[in-house]
Amino acid sequence: MDLSIIIVNWNSTDYLRACLGSIYRFVRGIEFEVIVVDNASNDPCEHMLRQEFPGVIFVQSGANLGFARANNLGFSHSTGEILLFLNPDTEVSDDSIVKMVHRLRATEGAAAAGARLLNTDGSLQTSCVQSFPTIANQLLDFDFLRRKFPTSRLWGTRALYRTDNRPAEVDALSGACFMMKRSIFERVGKFTETYFMYSDDLDLSYKIRKAGYRAIYLNDCTITHHGEKSSEKREDNFADLWQRESLAQFFRQAHGRVYSATYRVAMACIAALRVGLALCLVAFGKSGFGNKRPASVLKKWSRIFRWAIGLEARQIRAEAR
Repeated sequence: MDLSIIIVNWNSTDYLRACLGSIYRFVRGIEFEVIVVDNASNDPCEHMLRQEFPGVIFVQSGANLGFARANNLGFSHSTGEILLFLNPDTEVSDDSIVKMVHRLRATEGAAAAGARLLNTDGSLQTSCVQSFPTIANQLLDFDFLRRKFPTSRLWGTRALYRTDNRPAEVDALSGACFMMKRSIFERVGKFTETYFMYSDDLDLSYKIRKAGYRAIYLNDCTITHHGEKSSEKREDNFADLWQRESLAQFFRQAHGRVYSATYRVAMACIAALRVGLALCLVAFGKSGFGNKRPASVLKKWSRIFRWAIGLEARQIRAEAR
């Protein structure tokens, strides 16, 4: 088997249907299988697959395992030489997946490959590659600075702006479309299962680098990624907290407890400054904070501050389930 495509579904049946339709329409000339792991959804995923895609290998989880554990579960049912971990809210529009397989095989020292991810409107999704996080690049991660210095090493996105189509080595690939050689996936220990969501792709990319292999970005392979559909409707800043919780875990595993604790202190300071600014805007009757209302900014950074000083960890773990 050339390729195993592993997709974790959580209440995303409509997007999964479109994703699978595009895969079976455009993946040609290689032998492949599709494994769908359902993470205890409340949607008709299994019924849809039986009716419309009976060739898919379906794995039902009895609980929401999170992204890392569910992908490892899908891997245990796979047989492909190459693995593609793909989000259900992605779509293929050409032979990009097949090209990725050929490029990954042909690039010396490469363990993993990622595609150029596009938003629904066709614009570039700059999160498809990134540098390994540090406290410095997290504190400086503002939209203004990213727009002003898009090729800075701080962000690790220089490869996105190349005009040639040669494979470009990058630090980290997005888990929305993460292709990897099976043998190396096993060698580095698969996904680290202590991550529930977010930063698991960073961790896997970091393990690839530590093992002496390369992750490559392929500029001429494009996948549309509609975004984080499972959490986009939530208004409780769930994603903001989990991203930081997972990043703190990454820092702890990669650099030790002191570095992770320093990151939390830095985030507490930034959050306090943001809360203060939002309160000033509210007090003076200002109606805007960029394109966001001061009240929503106040709510977001108040919760991040509470997380940074240790008051939200138990709550966000409960919310994840």
